[in-house]
Amino acid sequence: MLQYLKNENWFKLLEKEFVKDYFVQILKFYQYEKQSFKLFPSEHKIFATLNLTSFEDLKVVIIGQDPYHALGQANGLCFSVSDGIKKPPSLVNIFKELQSDLGFPIPETGNLEPWAKQGVLLLNTTLTVREGEPGSHAKKGWELFTDKIISIISTKKEGVIFLLWGNHAQEKEKLIDITKHLILKAAHPSPLARGAFFGCKHFSKTNSHLIQLGKAPINWQIKDKTLFD
Repeated sequence: MLQYLKNENWFKLLEKEFVKDYFVQILKFYQYEKQSFKLFPSEHKIFATLNLTSFEDLKVVIIGQDPYHALGQANGLCFSVSDGIKKPPSLVNIFKELQSDLGFPIPETGNLEPWAKQGVLLLNTTLTVREGEPGSHAKKGWELFTDKIISIISTKKEGVIFLLWGNHAQEKEKLIDITKHLILKAAHPSPLARGAFFGCKHFSKTNSHLIQLGKAPINWQIKDKTLFD
């Protein structure tokens, strides 16, 4: 699994974790599960969020829970799906809020890689899941690892904007130094929140804060691929 963490700086920042008992147990658990179940995302995409968003360029963190659990959906970025896959309801609502906030059209694709490449870390707190069983790899050690990622960002960087959507994400607030970073909180974009996510304007607020810090804003518009790309 670790051979797929290609970003050298993230690897160096996290390498002490890889020899700890909890991480050794993650690796053993994953190999055991792989013998009996289909697991998502595919192994080479487990660390996609770290590979696509370099530590140096990181500006924004969005925290999800665990990967999508249906075939073809999970691509290693929270809330994101691969090209050609139907957008899940939470992602549909994210795009609705983006359209309301900044006026961007809702794209056909739900692939959020363009955000990741601009410095938006799309981090699930659990990095793997069994097919058809949401939460099946929770409390197996992944949360210790992703908490460490959040803590490293909080300690070693300044001026990062954390978008905490829903109670699960907001539990991570205690890991973040609010004297150095901005936290924006909202309800979860899931339809179960009955529309409470709408109107948070986190996309425009994030860009306003980045500009205040002298940083380039995020281009939140997702453009669909065409035959001419």
